[in-house]
Amino acid sequence: MPNNTPSAEPGESRASRKNRPAWLSWLMRISLWVSAAAVAGALSLVLLVAVALSVAYPNLPDISDLSDYRPKLPLRVFTSDGVLLGEFGEERRNLTPIADIPKVMKDAVLAIEDARFYSHGGVDYLGVIRAGLANMGRFKSQGASTITMQVARNVYLSSEKTYTRKIYEILLTFKLEHLLSKDQILEIYMNQIFLGNRAYGFAAACETYFGKPLKNISIAEAAMLAGLPKSPSGNNPVSNPKRARVRQLYIISRMEENGFITAEQAEAARKEELHVRSGPDNARIHAEFVAETVRQLVHAQYGDETYTRGLNVYTTLKSVDQDVAYKALRKGIMDYERRQIYRGPEKFVDLPTGAKELDDAIDDALNDHPDNGDVMSAVVLEASSKKIIAVRQNDETVEITGEGLRPAQSGLSDKAPPKIKIRRGAVIRVVKTPKNTWEITQLPEVEGAFVSMDPRDGAIRALVGGFDFNKNKFNHVTQAWRQPGSSFKPFIYSSALEKGFTPSTIVNDAPLFFDAGVTGGQPWEPKNYDGKFDGPMPLHSALAKSKNMVSIRILQSVGAQYAQDWVTRFGFEAERHPAYLTMALGAGSVTPMQMATAYSVFANGGYRVNPWLITRIADQKGKILVDSQPPLPNESMRAIDARNAFIMDRLLQEVARSGTAARAQATLKRTDLYGKTGTTNDAIDNWFAGFQPTLTAIVWMGYDTPRSLGESETGGRLSLPVWITYMETALKGVPVAEPAAPEGVINVGGEWYYDEYARGAGVSSLGLEDRSLANPDGLPPKLALPQADEKKSILDLFRN
Repeated sequence: MPNNTPSAEPGESRASRKNRPAWLSWLMRISLWVSAAAVAGALSLVLLVAVALSVAYPNLPDISDLSDYRPKLPLRVFTSDGVLLGEFGEERRNLTPIADIPKVMKDAVLAIEDARFYSHGGVDYLGVIRAGLANMGRFKSQGASTITMQVARNVYLSSEKTYTRKIYEILLTFKLEHLLSKDQILEIYMNQIFLGNRAYGFAAACETYFGKPLKNISIAEAAMLAGLPKSPSGNNPVSNPKRARVRQLYIISRMEENGFITAEQAEAARKEELHVRSGPDNARIHAEFVAETVRQLVHAQYGDETYTRGLNVYTTLKSVDQDVAYKALRKGIMDYERRQIYRGPEKFVDLPTGAKELDDAIDDALNDHPDNGDVMSAVVLEASSKKIIAVRQNDETVEITGEGLRPAQSGLSDKAPPKIKIRRGAVIRVVKTPKNTWEITQLPEVEGAFVSMDPRDGAIRALVGGFDFNKNKFNHVTQAWRQPGSSFKPFIYSSALEKGFTPSTIVNDAPLFFDAGVTGGQPWEPKNYDGKFDGPMPLHSALAKSKNMVSIRILQSVGAQYAQDWVTRFGFEAERHPAYLTMALGAGSVTPMQMATAYSVFANGGYRVNPWLITRIADQKGKILVDSQPPLPNESMRAIDARNAFIMDRLLQEVARSGTAARAQATLKRTDLYGKTGTTNDAIDNWFAGFQPTLTAIVWMGYDTPRSLGESETGGRLSLPVWITYMETALKGVPVAEPAAPEGVINVGGEWYYDEYARGAGVSSLGLEDRSLANPDGLPPKLALPQADEKKSILDLFRN
């Protein structure tokens, strides 16, 4: 008969078994079954994980590239002295080796992200369990991911929160820890992580938020940046300063708890006042037109790799020159704007009475009308004929009184039209004056351009393509074809030197008239700017006074076709300068860049040098990819005879000494300045083109849709002051350098001539020794030429 009595536990007596309660026996049985099931389940889970790993591991991405970490790096553009001008790319990043990352920055990150980073194997197992439990609940959370896990996720995986992604993350973590050192992993993290405001990595974030290199970061600043990985927007010191401050204080405490800083350092960090950049960096060098030009040139060679390869492009620009050029042109334009009629506020907004609603309305209005450098926006709260009270961003109150109201006086009149009337809710523009008071102004409609270059090799030193790149991206230096006006006359005079004219040649400044039979169209009766005629005068005086009648008579003599061919030597296009007498007054089309190239021919002794901008291109490791150096001037580059350039310098020097640009030498107190003003008909285009032997600079001002700048707005009034302001800084420390006389010229009576034209006391090179020949009867010349015959002799031009 079988024995159904339960077997005894080891060491358990038969008597004890008989005395044991039944319920205890059943409980023990259940425990054994549960234990067996748990073991079986664990073995099954291990088997399942093993199978999953065997399937998943081969599908993990190849991470061998991380041993030579190359993230997406933007194109960066620099001046010749290493100042950053601009960068282009989806990700603003500055790759920084781990050895160059300050210890305080690494400590701040480790304190809040992974204090045991250097001691664990890559996975925080408690954190993984928490993440798994969180995924089962209502809210999904990543839990306490280690830095290695974050690198795996940020570099290779999506941000979805699933078990599958978590498994891949752990596997990648093991793989990273096996392949890379801890320092390599931390370096990747510190450069790869997104930190808001298009900044990737802590070096870029330090520049973005504090405007300083990472090497100069403080404990307080490092703690602020270390709070960004968790929530780049939520802990952003620009958009959410209160939350960012709370996070910063917590990280400072964590740094102290982990022994990274002392209690004294922690307390000092808590008290440190941070200066966060909340808007455009007005202290930076403004060279947006240059940066965009470089971007286009580099993209033409490297394609889309331009924005990810980490190319560093170095230009010929000097940061000091570029900065003063930008400020000088803006000041010149704003000085002109003060003389214009007030056009009214940019917008009117309804301002509610509630405090919160009022702040929101003002913020919205100012966001729609951001500051334009030093031309700032404000919303009017109160307005009368004697005072305006307005508010700017950050609740800054602006009070405008007295002279500060003058530019907008018409908008404060009781009779002002509704569109011009300044009243509560008006969005206006204000500027700070040198006296630290406020003045009302308006964004200018007029545009301008400035370019300077070294005439010895063509290196561009400064380029400003307009008043503001964000307002108008059209580059007026390279793209604007405008009439040069009187600034073109020197090229006509240069052609005349090759036809026997000298600085002392007498030409009659008398009226001219060309009927329809001569012009083939409408009759033409040109005038001088001042409407006056001074009669016979030497060539050098005519150019200094910018006499139109003299320029036309010179062109008649040398021939329009000859002059058209001659100006191409300076880089001008013949088809843009038709062979008509109007060419004498600059009726063709040029760009400011062309004018810089052309005037450099006079400045360097007769060579035509091409302007150039990029000196070298290097990759992120400093390897030189392009090294560009222009050829030095040589005879193959000669455009005009050295004698011609030398005598033209003498003529242009007189313009800057006693002519229409006399303010140049008078202000800068140096004699080696040369140039020519230019104002077209009806003052539509306004120029000053000039040089010193080591620097050529061109200024242009005008409206994009051509219209008069105003009757009195000449090149000497508008453009020359911009040129002087620039040269005052650019030539600081540059010794005076006047060109030496070349072979083939001779000085007679204080004036320079070609050797072959110097005979005869220097009054004229063509037998006009007796001034009476210019007007034998001593009477005023006739008012009109019978016909514009370009084959007439020079003597005929005075016997009209």
